Amino acid sequence: MNESGRVEAFSDGVFAIAITLLILEIKVPKVGEHGGLWHGLGAQWPSYAAYAVSFLVIGIMWVNHHQVFTYVARVDRTLMFLNLLLLMVVAAVPWPTAMLAEYLREDGASHVAAAVYSLVMVGHAFTFQALWWHLTRTGHLFDARVDAEAARRTRARFALGSLAYPLSVGLAFVSAPLTLAAHGLLALYYGFNQIPVPTRETAAP
Repeated sequence: MNESGRVEAFSDGVFAIAITLLILEIKVPKVGEHGGLWHGLGAQWPSYAAYAVSFLVIGIMWVNHHQVFTYVARVDRTLMFLNLLLLMVVAAVPWPTAMLAEYLREDGASHVAAAVYSLVMVGHAFTFQALWWHLTRTGHLFDARVDAEAARRTRARFALGSLAYPLSVGLAFVSAPLTLAAHGLLALYYGFNQIPVPTRETAAP
């Protein structure tokens, strides 16, 4: 296994653990005197919503991470540390997910929980962007398929896509459920729009 493969294999493990931890935050409901099990299951809808959105976020980040590293032939020390920073944020996602699920129906606390969730997603977006900027700075870590100059020209497009995440912090103080929905839509956007890794064939006129 080459250097790039080792980094990707380690990263895959962190993504897998983080995405698995999400479901552990959904507890088995207790049957109370005011309703049966169906009522208890329905009352946990914030946990289901937060789980679904965070699963999408981590899953699509993993897909895009894999796509990028498919074209990485070698790694340097800076790339390894940037990747570790990205994984630190990924590993943290289950915590704000659980907090947002817990307080989504609370008037005051929901805004704080949504803001913290959004701040973690800001970190998610900007660490991935930093990794992409380092890869495209010289292009020397890519394999021969990648047009390094064309890859550098995608930086502005990549940065524009991250502007919505800081805006979601402000949206958190308007509506926590709407903020969660916005993150779901952003995840779907990145799911249907691949990371622009121009190869020499696709970059040719």
